[in-house]
Amino acid sequence: MGALGALGYIIATPKVGERFTEFYILGPEVKATDYPKELRVGEEGRAIVGIINREQATVSYRVVVEIDGVKNKEIDLIVLEHGEEWKEIVSFTPDRAGDNQKVAFLLYKSGEGEPYLKLHLWIDVKE
Repeated sequence: MGALGALGYIIATPKVGERFTEFYILGPEVKATDYPKELRVGEEGRAIVGIINREQATVSYRVVVEIDGVKNKEIDLIVLEHGEEWKEIVSFTPDRAGDNQKVAFLLYKSGEGEPYLKLHLWIDVKE
């Protein structure tokens, strides 16, 4: 039993000096549930987006929201010191009807052309 507890601690506790970024989305109740699942064309959906810098240095980020591969919103120049957190309600607005549309939240580090981290939701959009 003690070995399992130690294993959990090792997995949950990053190594000293390890560099990474935490990137998450939450629903309106500040939980990892209750995301928008159905919207109408032109109706605003919202999610809480969070970033925690664990990179051991100051980092500039930007967040791009895409719906089915088409840019819908961009938040540029989020500058965080090591250990600092940014959390904000981010809206997105679908412009066409259709089921199972992928709402992607892409996190970029400054100067990088490819997303550093990706998260997504699925929504059905009605007329």
